[in-house]
Amino acid sequence: MEQWLAVIQDVGFPIFVSFYLMHRVESKLEEIKNALLSLK
Repeated sequence: MEQWLAVIQDVGFPIFVSFYLMHRVESKLEEIKNALLSLK
């Protein structure tokens, strides 16, 4: 049981951080896209 907890701590946290950062970047890219489209 302790091994599973260690695996979840080692793998789960980086996965959570990666998804959080991808979500932040996606919203920024959407804003950039909208700004570029408004220049047309």
